Amino acid sequence: MEGTVAGQGRSALYIDLGPWGTGIVFGREFHAARDLIKGLKKDERIFGKIVEIENDDGYIELSLQAAGKELTWETLRGAKENRSPIKVRVLGANKGGLLAEVSGIQAFLPASQLSAEHYPRVENADQSQILHELQKFVGQELEVHILDLDPREEKLILSEKIKEAEKIKDLLSAYQVGDVVDGEVSGIVDFGAFIRFSPPQDPQNEDAKKESLVAAEGNTASIEGLCHISELDWKIVGHPREILKIDQKIKAKIIKIEGDRVFLSLKALKTDPWAEIETQHNKGDFVRGKVTKLNPFGAFVEIAPGIQGLCHISEFGTKEKMEEALSLGQEYEFEILQIDPKEHKMALKPPQAT
Repeated sequence: MEGTVAGQGRSALYIDLGPWGTGIVFGREFHAARDLIKGLKKDERIFGKIVEIENDDGYIELSLQAAGKELTWETLRGAKENRSPIKVRVLGANKGGLLAEVSGIQAFLPASQLSAEHYPRVENADQSQILHELQKFVGQELEVHILDLDPREEKLILSEKIKEAEKIKDLLSAYQVGDVVDGEVSGIVDFGAFIRFSPPQDPQNEDAKKESLVAAEGNTASIEGLCHISELDWKIVGHPREILKIDQKIKAKIIKIEGDRVFLSLKALKTDPWAEIETQHNKGDFVRGKVTKLNPFGAFVEIAPGIQGLCHISEFGTKEKMEEALSLGQEYEFEILQIDPKEHKMALKPPQAT
């Protein structure tokens, strides 16, 4: 949670969390973050992670150290999602690869993920010789990408392999925004799916085709685009695996090309269910809807396929009262407070609050 510094005692920090109340950092959490707390000023904004909803004194207990670490993981997750390069200094080496640290988090760069320039070429794959070659990188700074991460296991895997960006750019030059491609799902992650597709073959120019389709790895080139979870369907998707699977053949529409990266959409090829919503419903109408998700900020309600509205927590007062009034998967009657087709938003009011 984000709040502002309200005050500080000898061994406690008080944080104003607005309508949620007052947070407190004390005891072991206070001492763990004492260096950070020393530099804080009144009204300064800061993040804290909840460790106790309400203690005996009525405060929300927070951890600044845990929040900082979690925010670091979020930053790293964003770098992975955006395929942004980061620079790391090599701290050590073992037979499997290089050890590094990213914003206080231990990271590993496997030898197999080193660039061709840095990969240790050792006869007979002698392990001791490989280690000797890898130790030469200790103290050096490398530009890498995040290959995989898992905050729960505190796993951060890096890759130095540089994709042949210029070749991908050349292949993408044959496309433009709005083109529809035939692809195959090559990867599924929390934030979306990667779809691999090959450039169309030109039977009129076989020589040019063969030359342009030379890849850094393998005999044929392919382009891998990202379809963000928000572009998978018009309805809210909890996880891409709900609608896609690895190796699935699929059509996708190109919605953005940025250098050697291409962004795809599946929902752009589907009819937008919000297109004619205003001809079917108006502000003040009562509609029946099924509760699909209960969150701390409200309840999501499906009133038609692909159409979900939000009944904000403020309509109930507290999360507990919301959960008393609504049950997941059940249908209720709601009043429409607002419709915004362009933003795909609908605000609802529960019947008991009318």
